[in-house]
Amino acid sequence: MTDRIAFWLAAVLAVLIGADFALTGGETLVFLARKFFDLMDWVAFWR
Repeated sequence: MTDRIAFWLAAVLAVLIGADFALTGGETLVFLARKFFDLMDWVAFWR
C-alpha cells in the first residue's frame, strides 16, 4: 500500500466517523464495536 492510498483511506475513514458523530451521536460506532467484541468472543470459543 502506498502512502497516497493510506492517506486517502485514513481521510475517508475520518470523514465517515465524523459524519457518524454528527448524524447519530456515535451510536453506529458503539453498535459496531459491540458486534466486533461479540465476534471476538465467538472466535475465541472456537480456538
